[in-house]
Amino acid sequence: MSIARRSTTLIKISLAAASLTLLSGCFERHRSTDSLCENYPEICADTNLNDGQCRLQRTNLIWQRYDVLKNPVSGEKFKELKFTYDYQKCLEFAARIEPTELKERKTRRTSALIKSYESIRRLSEELAKSDDPEIIYYRWSQGDKGALRQFLRLEGSPALETPELQLALATYYTEKDKEKTIQLLKHALELYERGQSIKPEIIQSLATLSHQTKSIANAYLWSRIGTELGASVVSQEKLISFYPMPEEQRQLLDIKAKKISKSLEKGNFSARMVN
Repeated sequence: MSIARRSTTLIKISLAAASLTLLSGCFERHRSTDSLCENYPEICADTNLNDGQCRLQRTNLIWQRYDVLKNPVSGEKFKELKFTYDYQKCLEFAARIEPTELKERKTRRTSALIKSYESIRRLSEELAKSDDPEIIYYRWSQGDKGALRQFLRLEGSPALETPELQLALATYYTEKDKEKTIQLLKHALELYERGQSIKPEIIQSLATLSHQTKSIANAYLWSRIGTELGASVVSQEKLISFYPMPEEQRQLLDIKAKKISKSLEKGNFSARMVN
């Protein structure tokens, strides 16, 4: 090997080693929540640090605040908002606990609880103009009528092509158009991929709506699908009493329920399977 080639190789090795050292240093600085708070006290100052209560929720929130600090986009702020709600819910309970020692802990919990309300208000204001469909739906769920109109304008667009957002859209039509609601819920099931956890409320809503629209066979079918997927609490005996039908028809529906359940688990369900 020539001297020039050896020199180039040594430079590359040195640069790689320096990069690894720098990366190791980053992990070393932030390998714990305590070290993160030492480096970024502003993301921890309004929490009940060094308190056994709400430790998990506090840790999740602090690390999410760090993510927002690095990447202050609406999606990350929305995650922070959800973690803040979790933290607030825990604090509301913890603030009522009387510590046997260190009475100031209750004061810190109460202070952290008050600050959590302020954080939620601030984050909600910052997200008010976001065009992210999930955030628009969140604002609608909080009573923002403008957000409802904004959300409905997205109907039929790729932006709402997720199971969760199709379910959200279906909730709007539940009292207005039951048949459309059923179609939206079935489309939500079409959007699940293999291995994804199916929201049980979709199956339960399909069974309920089929019952309400006098579609007895489909009400029974969706109830059986719920049983196959572990999303139903109705026993087979009750289903038989709720939906009387010839035994041959029931057996065919049971077979169909098993096939549809397998299709849902594999992520290749089609609404035509029920029609």
